[in-house]
Amino acid sequence: MPSITHAEISGLYRYPVKGLSAESLDTVPLAVGKTLPGDRRYAVENGPSGFDPAHPAWRPKTYYLMLMRHERLAGLQTLYEDDTNRLTIRRDGEIVVQGDLETAEGRAAIERFFATNFAQELKGPPKVLSGGGYSFSDLASKVVSIINLASVAAIETMVGAAVNPIRFRANLYVQGWPAWHEAGLLHQTLAVGEARLNVVKTITRCAATNVDPETAARDLDIPAALMRNLGHNECGIYAEVVAPGTISLGDTIAVEQPRLL
Repeated sequence: MPSITHAEISGLYRYPVKGLSAESLDTVPLAVGKTLPGDRRYAVENGPSGFDPAHPAWRPKTYYLMLMRHERLAGLQTLYEDDTNRLTIRRDGEIVVQGDLETAEGRAAIERFFATNFAQELKGPPKVLSGGGYSFSDLASKVVSIINLASVAAIETMVGAAVNPIRFRANLYVQGWPAWHEAGLLHQTLAVGEARLNVVKTITRCAATNVDPETAARDLDIPAALMRNLGHNECGIYAEVVAPGTISLGDTIAVEQPRLL
């Protein structure tokens, strides 16, 4: 078992629309078996996927616009408002489209934008998808993703360049663990206040991490650097919420010691 090392949450993020920009949070409630509220709530279908909103089922991310293949998405700055369901998309600071994603009219406005501006990336008419509480995660199970900032610093040494942690599109960013400490936490329980999260899987990194979230340039090859230096292309962990609680920036995150019987 890895040594018990306390750390701190230094970043909290959700991604309301798969492939589009991150939204920073100060505090968030976690519910058992759920993602962060609103995380990957929507996706933009790239050609027919067979997704049925009435009976949502997991599909591979290749059915949607996403950064692994469509780096130009990173050139868009987005804001989703929970109270109005309105998505605002900016480019170079200027609003280019807005729409209520829970109305046909609002979805159509967003779809027209992508049909016009991402025609070369599309395999069919773009369509805004949602499925109630469904999350368009890369995993079929509902998880919270966690990145250790010390591991990101180690990757910077590997690639010889600064690495914006948002490249990894995690929900929680943690400081205080040594580099790669998180890989030894598989099947351990993390405690954050009243919340408990079971670590279920390490995260295999894809070409999305090669895209700079600020410039939209595909300027690094992080998976290859991981393979050369570590013999695998994993960075970060997925965890399932097993006890509810509200978590906030600055909260301590620790490995919970098993109870003695």
